[in-house]
Amino acid sequence: MKKVAISACLLGQKCRYDASDNRNEALLGLLEGTELIPFCPEDHAFGTPRPTMDLVETKEGHKAISNESGEDLSASVTQYAQHFFDTHTKIDLFIGKDRSPSCGVCSARVYDEGKNLLSSREAGLMAKEAKKQNIHCIDAEEFIGL
Repeated sequence: MKKVAISACLLGQKCRYDASDNRNEALLGLLEGTELIPFCPEDHAFGTPRPTMDLVETKEGHKAISNESGEDLSASVTQYAQHFFDTHTKIDLFIGKDRSPSCGVCSARVYDEGKNLLSSREAGLMAKEAKKQNIHCIDAEEFIGL
């Protein structure tokens, strides 16, 4: 059976920053017959609800910065992702939530330190870890469009 790691909010888990979800019936229909392995690094690390965060380009690379406190939240997201992929091996596909600073595959937005948009076609921190594992990765909206 095909193993699919998927953003938990797409399954209907209320783990978004505002305690809502992004349940996607069309996506779930396309995934019938697969083993779905939900993930949400932000919920795990910071709880729900929580302040939003953005990816910010720094001298050290992309960092997840809290929009409320300005704190660098990257380490918690990256540690969760590394543990997730160490625990869940042989994943065939990673489906991330579009535009998420953690889970977006090729649609995460990156800002400079002045909050000016630099790119809207980047990978979030967890998606980057999935790519390092050589897992096929796709944003949910792109998957549905295929």
